[in-house]
Amino acid sequence: MYTLITGGTVVNATGSSRADVLIEDEKIAAVLEPGSNILGTAFLAGIDRVIDATGKYVIPGGIDAHTHMEMPFGGTFASDTFETGTRAAAWGGTTTIIDFAVQYAGEDVLTQFARWHEKAAGKCAIDYAFHQIIGGVNDVSLAAMDTLIDEGVSSFKLFMAYKDVFLSDDGQIVQAMQTASHNGGLLMMHAENGSVIDLLQKQALERGETDPVYHGLTRPWQTEEEATYRAIRLAELTGAPLYVVHVSAKQAAMRIAEARDTGQNVFGETCPQYLWLSLEDQLGAPGFEGSKWVCSTPLRPKAHGHQDHMWTSLRTNDLQLVSTDHCPFCMKGQKELGLGDFTKIPNGIGSVEHRLDLIYQGVVTGKISLERWVEICCTTPARMFGMYGKKGVLQPGADADVVVYDPQGKTNISAQTHHMNLDYSAWEGWEIDGHVDTVVSRGLVVVDDGEYFGHAGHGQYIKRGLSQYLI
Repeated sequence: MYTLITGGTVVNATGSSRADVLIEDEKIAAVLEPGSNILGTAFLAGIDRVIDATGKYVIPGGIDAHTHMEMPFGGTFASDTFETGTRAAAWGGTTTIIDFAVQYAGEDVLTQFARWHEKAAGKCAIDYAFHQIIGGVNDVSLAAMDTLIDEGVSSFKLFMAYKDVFLSDDGQIVQAMQTASHNGGLLMMHAENGSVIDLLQKQALERGETDPVYHGLTRPWQTEEEATYRAIRLAELTGAPLYVVHVSAKQAAMRIAEARDTGQNVFGETCPQYLWLSLEDQLGAPGFEGSKWVCSTPLRPKAHGHQDHMWTSLRTNDLQLVSTDHCPFCMKGQKELGLGDFTKIPNGIGSVEHRLDLIYQGVVTGKISLERWVEICCTTPARMFGMYGKKGVLQPGADADVVVYDPQGKTNISAQTHHMNLDYSAWEGWEIDGHVDTVVSRGLVVVDDGEYFGHAGHGQYIKRGLSQYLI
């Protein structure tokens, strides 16, 4: 089957030009100059579907490299399943997610990896891959890291916080980094000083400070910067590449930039919430309202310039990409678990449907270029996590993951209209410049002109290679 996307401006990370995109079955067959006769009149007459992209951008499908579908946390589960979450992602122009298989201390890594396969198999509307959380570092889990490389899992996440749940001490972190340095894996780090946070939270509760805003106040930027610096030094010691997740503090971003300037393989992501939201305006909302924006790392004070620094770091490539850390919890029955005790509010924000739109606002406001938008949302995630060439670019031979984006369109975000399994929106009332018009996943049109044509089971598991981004 042949599909031709015609009349649009094709945007890759390396540049933009007017071009047509020819899709054959699940692959991109050609990127052609507009009006090219190379195909011949007879061939064009046999095209099965023509998509008119006149006046619009044609970009690679988005890749969200940090999601948590159905993740167990704090006595409940993230409210999006692989079916609902990937459907919502498709609506927003994301055609691949990388989710986290979770091993808690005392569990077997490979058994947990198999469970995440069972959760996702036959459920996903778009393609998916996995990272592996290592919540208990020991000889068995370290050996499993080698096995998982062969299974297409080339990135492993550790935590410097959450005692008795995920926390690894420095010695365990070094062991995991040593393993990654030998097998070629990428070590991902949740960088917060957990023991300091635990102390500050205990002291806050003893003072009767229970509102959601104290979630942020007891996780100050110093706890993120210190942990980031420590992780960088341990990575330097072992020679392991390091990827710091959900960077929110400008001081942590500065430590990443310093390490990169010395040639160290250190990378970082940020998330839409750290670019647009703040402790004052959202987390500090009156009463329990701020629980909607409880996530870790927390929203930072706008007055201190953290948000502006995240944009600057994206522009200068001191941070390499934007993921969502999509981990949604409903207000009713989930966020409400933390009424009277902010430490019991499930941590997470739902944004998988809105990432492309929210980051496109950086293009609209002049914070980043059009090509950089594609690079940080589509191309770098593919390169960072071993999928480039297949994903993240519009070129012959790549998967036909394509988004037609209308820069003149408008998108209004609301819980009444979003497709995530979530009873509120962290972005309620936002009007976005730009609109996802058409989404193609491996040649299948899954969204077009406000209608959904995808289905559970279309998405395939992607066996990833090693990172293609190392210096």
